[in-house]
Amino acid sequence: MGSGSSILGADGEWGVTSLGDMPESCVAAVLLHLDPPEICQVARLNRAFRGAASADCVWAGKLPVNYRYLLAFAAAADDEGGDGGHGNGKRCSPSSKKEIYARLCRPTPFDFGNKEFWIDKNKGGICLSISSKAMVITGIDDRRYWSQLATEESRFHHVAYLQQIWWLEVDGELDFCFPAGSYSIFFRLHLGRPYRRMGRRICGTEQVHGWEAKPTRFQLSTSDEQHATSEYYLEQEGSWILYHVGDFVVLNSDKLMKLKFSMLQIDCTHTKGGLCVDSVLVYPKGYRHEKANIVHM
Repeated sequence: MGSGSSILGADGEWGVTSLGDMPESCVAAVLLHLDPPEICQVARLNRAFRGAASADCVWAGKLPVNYRYLLAFAAAADDEGGDGGHGNGKRCSPSSKKEIYARLCRPTPFDFGNKEFWIDKNKGGICLSISSKAMVITGIDDRRYWSQLATEESRFHHVAYLQQIWWLEVDGELDFCFPAGSYSIFFRLHLGRPYRRMGRRICGTEQVHGWEAKPTRFQLSTSDEQHATSEYYLEQEGSWILYHVGDFVVLNSDKLMKLKFSMLQIDCTHTKGGLCVDSVLVYPKGYRHEKANIVHM
């Protein structure tokens, strides 16, 4: 489709119009049907599209319904540095809906930097990540069983590594006001110890054992009595896997939702080891991370 066309003027002369002659209001009506990355792309066409692509009426529908809560949460985290008061204390004060969207796309750390939330830049859905350091892990302080590994393969730059244990139990909680919708929760795990040598990624699997004897159980419960349980044999070595725990539904965007989640393998007839526990992730249901290996029941 061309960018210009001919029209017959009042004086009987043919003139040429282009996309730049479209009123911004008409352009904005078209942009309402595009996703945020597409809006940013067409903004480069001309001045009319650039102006419409910054209009509040376009971006208002892209924001989560409770964006004011999320923005206040982000501003408070910015004030505290996101890590319990040890940051730079730079307050976020976006003035337009587009700037608010851009701010919320940037991960906001909270709970001493052990949790983060952000919105997906493509669809505006809320996402959260909870570090292993924010969870209660049986035996985590005993170096015979667990150790902390520094790694760039985690958004938190560290993971809990299980060397060997009889009783595996990992529990966590989250209180958050989710926008109304359906969500899925995952444990991000890795069999084997990843490290780098001479610039190459290597996975040590010498301590991986015991996971084939019995499935690992994952559980989810919410403050409004939703429950989910799933079980998996942990088999794939050398890759980060998202194990689907279950789904939950949020009906009220203004109500605080409490999530409780756990991972259990408590058959004491055998030991198990060689497992990295990175985090728990909450995504909008149906969201697929392009780089993630996801396992469902």
